[in-house]
Amino acid sequence: MSLSRSSNGPRSASPSGRVEHLPSLTPLRGIGALWVTVFHFGLRFPNLHASDYSFVREGYLAVDMFFILSGFVISHVYKDIFARECTDRDYCDFLKARIARIYPLHFVMLLVFLAAVALESAAISLVGGDVGPVPLTGEHSVAGLFANLAMLQGLWARGLSWNNPAWSISLEFIAYAVFPLLFPWLWRSRRGKAIAGLLAFVALAGLAWHTGGNFNQWNGFPAILRCLPEFLLGVLIYITYYQGLFAQPLASDLTLGLVLGALCASVHGVASDLGIVLLFPWLIVAAVRNEGLLGNLLNAAPLRWLGDVSYSLYLVHWFVLFALVQAVRRLAGLSLREIPPAASVITVLLLIAVSVALAGVMHRSIEVRGGRWLRRRLAVGRPQSRSRWVLFPT
Repeated sequence: MSLSRSSNGPRSASPSGRVEHLPSLTPLRGIGALWVTVFHFGLRFPNLHASDYSFVREGYLAVDMFFILSGFVISHVYKDIFARECTDRDYCDFLKARIARIYPLHFVMLLVFLAAVALESAAISLVGGDVGPVPLTGEHSVAGLFANLAMLQGLWARGLSWNNPAWSISLEFIAYAVFPLLFPWLWRSRRGKAIAGLLAFVALAGLAWHTGGNFNQWNGFPAILRCLPEFLLGVLIYITYYQGLFAQPLASDLTLGLVLGALCASVHGVASDLGIVLLFPWLIVAAVRNEGLLGNLLNAAPLRWLGDVSYSLYLVHWFVLFALVQAVRRLAGLSLREIPPAASVITVLLLIAVSVALAGVMHRSIEVRGGRWLRRRLAVGRPQSRSRWVLFPT
């Protein structure tokens, strides 16, 4: 099973070896990654009062879109392989391909954080400061290091984090492990789809009830209850999309415009997180189906490029913020709370620019080249009928 990158978007191989292009998904991924970046940067500068602005405050919901989008795209890419059955060989190839896609950048960023913490401790020691023992638990701990190496950090992110956003790729890998086992049943069984849809909705409604409507859950069982049902929802809406239901009305600019308007109004009006999350499937399908002006605008070259580097942006931006916080605290003796509003705005814009630029570098050097290298080492199969495109949207 061969998996690599394409600049044009997700593709699914047909038995003839030809591929079908799905537009708009890569740009949506880029917009989502930028939304998360603005959310993390904006809320760290108290004098910006970013929490007063709903589009910044609700930026964590982009992760929910990622989970749904991932289920949709993985279904598109692998439907020809897992529609009938899940063989041992196909299952192993699938997991190896996913590891080759997500692990190189995750591993490199973990090393970058480890090096930064080590250099900080060395600098403190050189000036006669007290470094203290290496923590065994908690953030930047030995336990967290081994959990991240094993891709288990999402099971208890509060105590295992180094690169905080990486909690989601850990949980999404659990979804990947389950996907090939469920997909043949979901693809063939109408009852199975109905049961799975009901369970996904009940799980998300239960999460909303348990958390008081707050989907910003990134730790432990609530985070699992957030990821897995949303990924399953993405699988189910792909099957609906493949069956061509409501294809014609969904292709119009009016439909996509109404969905975008509903999303903006819901976020601005502080609608429930559950309600906003349930609009994302409509956004994804309407964007993919769209044949009008809005679809052309969404697939403009800058947004496609942003989508290509979105995984790197998602994992890189937290280190950029970490480096700034440590520099301000250690070198200037200040906290971000002491930076004036105007300087905070300029700083956030610079942080975003630096993060996007670094994402472009990391995408080329680590995502693409590292992924190819690891696929060769893992000996991922390359049969003709298999897709050559991989999307990881977080």
